Amino acid sequence: MPRSREENERIRQLAMDNIGTAAMECFLERGYHATSIDDIARRAGVSKGLLYNYYQGKEGLLAEIVRARVDEIVGVMEAAYALDSPRDQLLQIIEGALGYIVQNPKAYRFFLHLQTHPEEDAVLSKYSQMLNQEMSRQYELQCGIFERMQVVDQKLRSLYFSSALHGVMLLLSIYPDYPVAAVKEQMIRDFC
Repeated sequence: MPRSREENERIRQLAMDNIGTAAMECFLERGYHATSIDDIARRAGVSKGLLYNYYQGKEGLLAEIVRARVDEIVGVMEAAYALDSPRDQLLQIIEGALGYIVQNPKAYRFFLHLQTHPEEDAVLSKYSQMLNQEMSRQYELQCGIFERMQVVDQKLRSLYFSSALHGVMLLLSIYPDYPVAAVKEQMIRDFC
Protein backbone atom coordinates (compact mmCIF):
# COMPACT_ATOMS: atom_id res chain seq x y z
CA MET A 1 0.00 0.00 0.00
CA PRO A 2 1.47 3.38 -0.96
CA ARG A 3 2.22 5.92 1.73
CA SER A 4 -0.12 8.82 2.26
CA ARG A 5 0.90 12.41 1.53
CA GLU A 6 1.00 13.05 5.31
CA GLU A 7 3.29 10.04 5.88
CA ASN A 8 5.62 11.17 3.10
CA GLU A 9 5.74 14.67 4.62
CA ARG A 10 6.46 13.23 8.08
CA ILE A 11 9.34 11.13 6.69
CA ARG A 12 10.67 14.15 4.78
CA GLN A 13 10.55 16.34 7.91
CA LEU A 14 12.32 13.67 10.00
CA ALA A 15 15.07 13.41 7.37
CA MET A 16 15.46 17.20 7.25
CA ASP A 17 15.59 17.44 11.07
CA ASN A 18 18.20 14.67 11.16
CA ILE A 19 20.31 16.44 8.54
CA GLY A 20 20.00 19.77 10.39
CA THR A 21 21.08 18.19 13.68
CA ALA A 22 24.01 16.48 11.97
CA ALA A 23 25.06 19.76 10.35
CA MET A 24 24.97 21.67 13.65
CA GLU A 25 27.06 18.97 15.33
CA CYS A 26 29.61 18.99 12.51
CA PHE A 27 29.75 22.79 12.45
CA LEU A 28 30.35 22.84 16.21
CA GLU A 29 33.05 20.15 16.07
CA ARG A 30 34.93 21.24 12.94
CA GLY A 31 33.71 24.74 12.21
CA TYR A 32 31.47 25.76 9.35
CA HIS A 33 34.18 26.13 6.71
CA ALA A 34 36.02 22.91 7.61
CA THR A 35 32.81 20.86 7.43
CA SER A 36 31.96 19.32 4.09
CA ILE A 37 28.64 18.13 2.73
CA ASP A 38 30.14 14.61 2.86
CA ASP A 39 30.76 15.06 6.60
CA ILE A 40 27.16 16.11 7.19
CA ALA A 41 25.69 13.33 5.03
CA ARG A 42 27.85 10.74 6.78
CA ARG A 43 26.86 12.02 10.24
CA ALA A 44 23.17 12.05 9.25
CA GLY A 45 23.41 8.59 7.69
CA VAL A 46 22.03 9.79 4.35
CA SER A 47 23.36 10.02 0.83
CA LYS A 48 24.82 13.25 -0.43
CA GLY A 49 22.15 13.22 -3.14
CA LEU A 50 19.36 13.15 -0.56
CA LEU A 51 20.93 16.05 1.28
CA TYR A 52 21.07 18.06 -1.95
CA ASN A 53 17.46 17.08 -2.63
CA TYR A 54 16.47 19.04 0.51
CA TYR A 55 19.11 21.80 0.64
CA GLN A 56 21.08 23.85 -1.88
CA GLY A 57 24.49 23.19 -0.44
CA LYS A 58 26.07 23.97 2.89
CA GLU A 59 25.04 27.61 3.06
CA GLY A 60 21.47 26.71 2.13
CA LEU A 61 21.48 24.26 5.00
CA LEU A 62 22.85 26.90 7.39
CA ALA A 63 20.23 29.38 6.19
CA GLU A 64 17.43 26.89 6.86
CA ILE A 65 18.79 26.08 10.34
CA VAL A 66 18.90 29.78 11.24
CA ARG A 67 15.45 30.44 9.75
CA ALA A 68 14.02 27.60 11.84
CA ARG A 69 15.60 29.06 14.98
CA VAL A 70 14.22 32.52 14.22
CA ASP A 71 10.80 30.91 13.79
CA GLU A 72 11.18 29.21 17.20
CA ILE A 73 12.07 32.51 18.88
CA VAL A 74 9.14 34.25 17.22
CA GLY A 75 6.86 31.36 18.23
CA VAL A 76 7.79 31.69 21.90
CA MET A 77 7.20 35.43 21.84
CA GLU A 78 3.91 35.14 19.93
CA ALA A 79 2.66 32.59 22.45
CA ALA A 80 3.65 34.98 25.23
CA TYR A 81 1.94 37.96 23.59
CA ALA A 82 -1.25 35.94 23.18
CA LEU A 83 -1.57 35.95 26.98
CA ASP A 84 -3.27 38.79 28.83
CA SER A 85 -1.11 39.50 31.85
CA PRO A 86 2.55 40.60 31.72
CA ARG A 87 3.34 38.04 34.43
CA ASP A 88 1.93 35.22 32.31
CA GLN A 89 3.82 36.56 29.31
CA LEU A 90 7.13 36.40 31.18
CA LEU A 91 6.29 32.92 32.45
CA GLN A 92 5.69 31.83 28.86
CA ILE A 93 9.02 33.28 27.74
CA ILE A 94 10.87 31.51 30.57
CA GLU A 95 9.10 28.20 29.90
CA GLY A 96 9.56 28.44 26.15
CA ALA A 97 13.23 29.41 26.24
CA LEU A 98 14.27 26.90 28.88
CA GLY A 99 12.12 24.14 27.39
CA TYR A 100 13.93 24.58 24.09
CA ILE A 101 17.32 24.21 25.77
CA VAL A 102 16.31 21.15 27.76
CA GLN A 103 15.35 19.50 24.46
CA ASN A 104 18.19 20.94 22.33
CA PRO A 105 21.30 21.80 24.38
CA LYS A 106 23.69 21.29 21.44
CA ALA A 107 21.54 23.48 19.22
CA TYR A 108 21.72 26.32 21.74
CA ARG A 109 25.52 26.05 21.86
CA PHE A 110 25.58 26.13 18.06
CA PHE A 111 23.48 29.30 17.88
CA LEU A 112 25.47 30.99 20.63
CA HIS A 113 28.67 30.12 18.77
CA LEU A 114 27.21 31.50 15.55
CA GLN A 115 26.05 34.74 17.21
CA THR A 116 29.49 35.40 18.65
CA HIS A 117 31.47 34.53 15.53
CA PRO A 118 33.88 37.15 14.19
CA GLU A 119 32.31 39.65 11.81
CA GLU A 120 35.14 39.21 9.30
CA ASP A 121 33.62 35.91 8.18
CA ALA A 122 31.08 37.15 5.62
CA VAL A 123 29.03 33.93 5.43
CA LEU A 124 28.70 33.34 9.16
CA SER A 125 28.32 37.03 9.92
CA LYS A 126 25.27 37.20 7.65
CA TYR A 127 23.46 34.52 9.67
CA SER A 128 24.72 35.84 12.96
CA GLN A 129 23.19 39.20 12.10
CA MET A 130 19.87 37.51 11.27
CA LEU A 131 19.77 35.94 14.73
CA ASN A 132 20.94 39.07 16.49
CA GLN A 133 18.39 41.25 14.68
CA GLU A 134 15.57 38.94 15.73
CA MET A 135 16.85 38.90 19.31
CA SER A 136 16.91 42.72 19.28
CA ARG A 137 13.35 42.85 17.96
CA GLN A 138 12.19 40.48 20.68
CA TYR A 139 14.02 42.53 23.31
CA GLU A 140 11.98 45.58 22.30
CA LEU A 141 8.76 43.60 22.61
CA GLN A 142 9.93 42.37 25.99
CA CYS A 143 10.48 45.97 27.11
CA GLY A 144 6.78 46.49 26.48
CA ILE A 145 5.98 43.71 28.93
CA PHE A 146 7.99 45.43 31.64
CA GLU A 147 6.36 48.74 30.77
CA ARG A 148 2.93 47.17 31.34
CA MET A 149 4.26 45.93 34.69
CA GLN A 150 5.03 49.59 35.43
CA VAL A 151 8.71 48.94 36.01
CA VAL A 152 10.63 52.20 36.39
CA ASP A 153 13.41 51.46 33.88
CA GLN A 154 11.89 48.96 31.43
CA LYS A 155 14.96 48.73 29.20
CA LEU A 156 17.31 47.99 32.07
CA ARG A 157 14.90 45.44 33.54
CA SER A 158 14.49 43.79 30.15
CA LEU A 159 18.27 43.61 29.70
CA TYR A 160 18.63 42.12 33.16
CA PHE A 161 15.89 39.57 32.43
CA SER A 162 17.49 38.63 29.08
CA SER A 163 20.92 38.36 30.69
CA ALA A 164 19.62 36.11 33.43
CA LEU A 165 17.67 33.98 30.97
CA HIS A 166 20.60 33.57 28.57
CA GLY A 167 22.94 32.80 31.45
CA VAL A 168 20.62 30.04 32.60
CA MET A 169 20.30 28.79 29.01
CA LEU A 170 24.08 28.64 28.61
CA LEU A 171 24.64 26.80 31.88
CA LEU A 172 21.79 24.44 31.14
CA SER A 173 23.36 23.60 27.78
CA ILE A 174 26.72 22.83 29.41
CA TYR A 175 25.99 21.13 32.74
CA PRO A 176 23.97 17.92 32.62
CA ASP A 177 22.85 18.14 36.26
CA TYR A 178 21.93 21.82 36.20
CA PRO A 179 19.10 22.50 38.69
CA VAL A 180 16.77 23.94 36.06
CA ALA A 181 13.58 23.67 38.13
CA ALA A 182 15.05 25.53 41.10
CA VAL A 183 16.62 28.23 38.93
CA LYS A 184 13.39 28.61 36.94
CA GLU A 185 11.48 29.16 40.20
CA GLN A 186 14.03 31.79 41.24
CA MET A 187 13.63 33.62 37.92
CA ILE A 188 9.87 33.57 38.35
CA ARG A 189 10.22 35.06 41.83
CA ASP A 190 12.68 37.69 40.62
CA PHE A 191 10.89 38.83 37.48
CA CYS A 192 7.24 37.84 37.59
